[in-house]
Amino acid sequence: MKVLFLEPFFGGSHKDFALGFKNNSCHEVSLVTLPDRFWKWRMRGAALYFVDKVKNLSDYDAVFTTDMLNLADLQSLKGKKIPPVLMYFHENQLSYPLASRQKRDSNLSFINIVSAAAANKVLFNSKFHFSDFINAAIRLLKQMPDARPEWMVEKIRQNTQVVYPGCRFETGVIDFKKKALEKPLIIWNHRWDHDKNFEFFFDVLSSLKEKNIPFSLALMGERFKKFPDIFRQAKEKFKSETVVFGYVESKDKYISWLKKGAIVVSCAIQENFGISVVEAVRYGCIPLLPDRLSYPELIPDDLHHKVLYKTKKDFEKKLEEILINYPAHLFIQKKLSRHMEQFSWEIMVKQYDDILQSL
Repeated sequence: MKVLFLEPFFGGSHKDFALGFKNNSCHEVSLVTLPDRFWKWRMRGAALYFVDKVKNLSDYDAVFTTDMLNLADLQSLKGKKIPPVLMYFHENQLSYPLASRQKRDSNLSFINIVSAAAANKVLFNSKFHFSDFINAAIRLLKQMPDARPEWMVEKIRQNTQVVYPGCRFETGVIDFKKKALEKPLIIWNHRWDHDKNFEFFFDVLSSLKEKNIPFSLALMGERFKKFPDIFRQAKEKFKSETVVFGYVESKDKYISWLKKGAIVVSCAIQENFGISVVEAVRYGCIPLLPDRLSYPELIPDDLHHKVLYKTKKDFEKKLEEILINYPAHLFIQKKLSRHMEQFSWEIMVKQYDDILQSL
């Protein structure tokens, strides 16, 4: 089949997903994209750009797009020429947590709802995300004074499937015992933004440092030109522990740090899947994650009590125990690394190809 992939926000996980699908799909995939900036304007105007950019939609058998597109605008202006549309939700504007003094734009939330209702098929990247979206949509529609289109929620619910995103892993055997640093390396590989709850993390690290618990620290992850000053404070406070500070551009260098890592942590208040965690665990890091959001879906049930935490006290206790008794957790490393193989693009892509074929 000839598949047109429209990505209004071609950067970060959106870019990785689009390229991963294109490079692994059995279909012929054409990418048409816009740079990852001005995201609100992308949601409002990207469809109009694509209408002009792609002259003959009827040349394609299917359209694959993501949640940053106003699909109703594209369909209304292209009319009957548009082939079946598969829409993938990486995130949504109904439940995404806001920073202080931010106000939610209900127009963007409605773009998500209407686009999902307009698509021939909708995919969400986790069960948690799908449930979160549906509940938020119900709450938003109840705010309407009358003429509530509640039918849309049921249509979306019946037309949705949960399919996890694919991940790109290196091939070959992983040496779990080969960890180059003397002190166990804690990996932080999340975006430097408010929804990743970094204050929580640095508070616990400060407590461990006061107890003289030895650790090394890699503060990686995407950051913007302006980032929270607490990261500079952390760089100074954990000067003797920090071995990496800032985003690692080279994929090879990034993976080499994951391979050296002992533990990957998350303190997020928003996470719809967690590619950065899956990657780190695949390369041998022991995860320590909140017992909520999408994380319980990623971890086998019999290891929840080992690597999921409920409170800050629980997080600190488990992190301290892993750091002190790190070699004793080799069996967890091996089991979870093998478990993450199921998310490789080579395995996941068949689900996407089959769904597109069914359209």
